[in-house]
Amino acid sequence: MNNKSDKSSWAVGGGLIVGLGVGFFFLSESALAFVGSILVGLGLGLLVASIISMKS
Repeated sequence: MNNKSDKSSWAVGGGLIVGLGVGFFFLSESALAFVGSILVGLGLGLLVASIISMKS
């Protein structure tokens, strides 16, 4: 697998950034919801990364 064509790290990073962005809306209500949204974003990024690596 060519390292330049591997986009799985972009998927994981993007999912983490989306989870962080969504988490800021929940930060005023609960810190655990903030952390939970980060973990959900990370999980979605890992899921997308596995789908991307399966297709290539």
